Amino acid sequence: MKSVTRSLRILEAVAQHQPVTVGELTKLFGLPKSTVQRTLVTLNEAGWLRANRKDTTRWEIGARILAVRPAALQGSSLFAAAREPMTRLRDELNETIHLSVPDALQCMVVVDRVDCDHAVRTYHAIGDTSPLHATATGHAVLAHLPKSEVDEFATGTLEGYGAETITDPVELRAELQRVRDRGYAVNHNQYLQGVCAIAAPVLDGDGVPLAAVAVSLPASRFEPGRLDELGRLVTETAAEITARHQR
Repeated sequence: MKSVTRSLRILEAVAQHQPVTVGELTKLFGLPKSTVQRTLVTLNEAGWLRANRKDTTRWEIGARILAVRPAALQGSSLFAAAREPMTRLRDELNETIHLSVPDALQCMVVVDRVDCDHAVRTYHAIGDTSPLHATATGHAVLAHLPKSEVDEFATGTLEGYGAETITDPVELRAELQRVRDRGYAVNHNQYLQGVCAIAAPVLDGDGVPLAAVAVSLPASRFEPGRLDELGRLVTETAAEITARHQR
């Protein structure tokens, strides 16, 4: 089982740092070079990794993982429930719509995206991660977790990404209460400068947050006077996804 865990961690590291060399992975994990090399070769033979075409000493994600991701999502009831409402929201607003899920209390992970047709738009690749405390999707999820889990999360380090990032636990709890009160979360330059987002949670039958849907747009197109409208539309979309998923 240790070898399986090691292989998965190396696969994740390649995805994050690609194209990456054996030496770089060896330093990252503190493992013998021969061990890392064997793992890379095994993953390559299985189709999960491949050598970079321009520099064969560097490794990158292979075709199999690219094929598995859409197949897995399309078989997911959450993906199926979310696609149509997300597309309608994009059509109404002509802004990018994201669906993200929490990875425990570690981060939010983008699992689906519907793009707008603006030449200038926000972009997060499928699989991109972002911090819970500095994003609208993260706040939407945190606001609906039990107090004990929020307290556990708040005891950790809340990294600052700019002047707008909430790094104080007391301030974070106050913001999460505001999210609960109005039904949606707002991110205005808290994580990425020049990027705004409004998000609402997708809940299971017990009210536990499974995901968050968000409209994401450049700060240059964000109009504070439209916040209530955007919040209502995102909240309605999240509620529809929740209802579809629970059928």
